[in-house]
Amino acid sequence: MTSAMSLKLRKETYFLILLVGVIVTGSNICTSQGVATCQQCLAVHPTCAWCSQEEFGMGGSTASRCDLKQNLLNGGCSSASVEFPSSTLTIQENKPLSAKASGAADDVTQLRPQKLSITLRPGDAKRFSVSVKQVEDYPVDLYYLMDLSYSMKDDLARLRTLGNELATTMGKKTSKLRMGFGAFVDKTTSPYMYTYPPEAVENPCVQIGDTCLAQFGFKNVLSLTEKVARFTEEVGKQQVSRNRDAPEGGFDAVMQAVVCKEKIGWRADASHLLVFTTDAKTHIALDGRIAGIVQPNDGLCHLDNDNVYNKSTVLDYPSLALMTDKMSENNINLIFAVTSYVEPLYKAYSQLIPGTTVGTLSDDSGNVIQLIKEAYEKIRSKIELELLEVPEELSLSFNATCLNDEVIPGVKHCSGLKIGDTVSFSVEVQLRACPKEKNRTFTIKPRGFKDSLEVTVDFACSCDCEAKAVANSSICSGGNGTYECGVCQCHQGRLGPRCECSVEDYSPTDNVNCIEKPGGPLCSGRGDCLCGQCSCHANEFGEVWGKYCQCDDFNCLRFKGALCSDNGKCRCGKCHCDSNWKGPNCNCSTITDTCTSSIGMLCSGRGYCECGICHCTEPGAYGATCEKCPTCPDSCTIKRKCVECKHFKRGQYIKDNTCSAVCKDEIKVVNELVFHDKNARNCSYKDENDCIVPFQYYEDNSGSSILFVVKEPECPQGPDILVVLLAVAGAILLLGLVGLLIWKLLVTIHDRREFAKFEEERAKAKWDTGNNPLYKGATSTFTNVAYRGN
Repeated sequence: MTSAMSLKLRKETYFLILLVGVIVTGSNICTSQGVATCQQCLAVHPTCAWCSQEEFGMGGSTASRCDLKQNLLNGGCSSASVEFPSSTLTIQENKPLSAKASGAADDVTQLRPQKLSITLRPGDAKRFSVSVKQVEDYPVDLYYLMDLSYSMKDDLARLRTLGNELATTMGKKTSKLRMGFGAFVDKTTSPYMYTYPPEAVENPCVQIGDTCLAQFGFKNVLSLTEKVARFTEEVGKQQVSRNRDAPEGGFDAVMQAVVCKEKIGWRADASHLLVFTTDAKTHIALDGRIAGIVQPNDGLCHLDNDNVYNKSTVLDYPSLALMTDKMSENNINLIFAVTSYVEPLYKAYSQLIPGTTVGTLSDDSGNVIQLIKEAYEKIRSKIELELLEVPEELSLSFNATCLNDEVIPGVKHCSGLKIGDTVSFSVEVQLRACPKEKNRTFTIKPRGFKDSLEVTVDFACSCDCEAKAVANSSICSGGNGTYECGVCQCHQGRLGPRCECSVEDYSPTDNVNCIEKPGGPLCSGRGDCLCGQCSCHANEFGEVWGKYCQCDDFNCLRFKGALCSDNGKCRCGKCHCDSNWKGPNCNCSTITDTCTSSIGMLCSGRGYCECGICHCTEPGAYGATCEKCPTCPDSCTIKRKCVECKHFKRGQYIKDNTCSAVCKDEIKVVNELVFHDKNARNCSYKDENDCIVPFQYYEDNSGSSILFVVKEPECPQGPDILVVLLAVAGAILLLGLVGLLIWKLLVTIHDRREFAKFEEERAKAKWDTGNNPLYKGATSTFTNVAYRGN
């Protein structure tokens, strides 16, 4: 279900609940507030309407003028008298996205729509989609801003040989490249520069026995040009200078390079890359005080006719906030190309300056071309929306649809993109409160793009009938009030539907109509009962209203002293939270951005996100996003799933359709793994086919991670059937022969033992040769009586 459908369903469900409430209880959110004016009615809820018909509710009728629209119509209010402004959205300009940056610059469109208008009622919201595409062959302006202090002497010598190579490398990215060059050192005043001996002003290197240029703040050496030879020529003419203190005045130079659009030559229809190279720290705002410079930087261009910064000794260094605003205003992408010594410092700066990348520069700047190429690819691989001049009364929420149509709630950026990819963002705009102005305009734009979406919001906070108000109207008991939108706004001291009652007409018997519950105080103790009606007291904390003065907008739960945490409205003792907030005091955020870890997973997959805070459930896990866990699976185990889904298109992340959201790593297929440096880790695992898959997890100095995967996994060879059969048959035959031999051996041994025993027995026997050793004597004797022997 899409977010728009979900929003529509929620509204329809809520409206049905209101209707059911009318049927069952006879009241709803509109009638329960006891509002007295049309404008107050519209602020109760987007479903509330007001009847401005004069006779409506008269003659004993109990109908409320503030009610659901259908209830008002059913109650006899004419459709012409119903004040019910609705929220609308109109797209005013919607040119299609371009496929390639060809033709005139104005014809290139990378964002749609370009202009729309919204009419919003208080508490209501409208949703629209923004599509962004990085077109191919988009023009690029590259301005190389170099530190020319003495320590950069070898870097300058190396840059003189890299001009053509830099142009060739960037020329593969675009056919419309322009290059420029600027240099900086520091402010030309003490204690930043050498002033003694006097000749050190013109030659700061005199004390070290060398010759160099006089110190300068910033100078535009070469405006952006398509002639690469001019870049090489001008760089070849440059010489280093020398300043006194360790930090440089680089941010002064950045500010001038950003805001001097005409002098530098930035094109409106190009990507703007500002490459800042240095090996030292830089001064920041308020550092100028040590030289007596207290005037804040004004963010304006101050290059003289010689293209030199002429306010170096007058204006302080710019603040990070001012630089961020100016870079956003001029669509500049800043690339810090710095040495490893100061890299941590500039990484910290990049966290405070959106759209900035950091690369590690070698000692002689020999890798600057590769660094610029990688930084440009990183910039082009990410699209992030930024908001300009959004009124504080508006609340904006985002859902991103990045690669593979995967919706990521609560974010306004997509990464891992390629040139030509199109992404979209669903934007919901809600009006939290009514401002003084009737309309305001704000801008949504991708960071670093010239394209933008202009959104004009008209605030439907008032009723048309208010323009027809009549002061001292005769309808209000002869001029005792102002007749507005069907009701009388009585003068002080007058009450009643037509201001017919005066304070002087007070009667104690009228008090019974001012008590909400038997035995309760008159008008809840916060008003006076006049003519049987409660006149609520003014309160310094807010507004008190209701038939019995029972409601107010200040007695709600607070968080850190803020009513409803400043994330909702207090209505009759209950907080009504803005979008993206929930809880009894609206202090629980529903946005999960702060719970998303660097690998794109909520709480690193080791806990759950509640109120924008990760609660780790995995034993041993800790950290803001549960990213630290000594006893949890290591990076090899985690990245294995990304290799499976991004390279082999299988695994759990493919089944869950979360591969693009979780795995932001770039996949590179190699023939064999080559160990990069300390930021690389070799891993391997056995897949479902029992193949060994070696891969390397590498994280470069800018924080981008790459997974190098071996092209061919190491799979076990399948068995040879013929060999197996022969081996089995041979084994059986061999076992048979061995068995026969063993049997034969055992029989032979047995026979020999028996024969030996026989021989032994025969040798022991002793008898005469005339006796038969087998003869045995008779056991019985018989006598023959008939025998007559001779």
